[in-house]
Amino acid sequence: MHDGFSTIPARKGAAARLAAGQSIIVRNTHGEQVVDTWAFNADDTSEFMSMEHTRPHLLKVIPGVGDSLLTNRRRPILTLAEDTSGGIHDTLIAACDRYRYEQLGHVGHHDSCTDNLHDALATLGLTAPEVPSPLNLFMNVPVGPDGALSFAAPPSTPGGCVTLRAEMDCIIVFSACPQDMLPVNGADCTPRDAHFRVVA
Repeated sequence: MHDGFSTIPARKGAAARLAAGQSIIVRNTHGEQVVDTWAFNADDTSEFMSMEHTRPHLLKVIPGVGDSLLTNRRRPILTLAEDTSGGIHDTLIAACDRYRYEQLGHVGHHDSCTDNLHDALATLGLTAPEVPSPLNLFMNVPVGPDGALSFAAPPSTPGGCVTLRAEMDCIIVFSACPQDMLPVNGADCTPRDAHFRVVA
């Protein structure tokens, strides 16, 4: 525990259960750490938070305070209740996986958000039916006027927080993204811990 917060270890994942109405605070402790975030219906993991279904609901690519995040059945599962991190998050990029690191030239094992999702769910005795595209908290993926995407360091500052409120009983999973080959986690490409705390 870290000042009442649980740790999402650098390069690894963590999972928690939320009852409808509870909130969870995610703290970007060091300021530039991306936290891949998933949520699953606690009673049926085949229903999960879906960026593909959330974007047409919000008609934007970055959710803001007050916005609800929808499941693949178009029901609210989380609402972004507060944000002191600068308000830059990503809904476009899939979770990193072994294939992504192979494309980037890495040889051998590399921690990934995809593996972290599976490992974190396993601690609760659960499995994911698939790997949904995550809400990438604090991730900065600018969309240029020509539609081009780029990867930039997060603008969030140390201690910036996001509060997510559960709209149904759910399982929430975080991964402190282990990307160290692109400046996703800051210019020094160094993954770091993040922290979370469930509040009533």
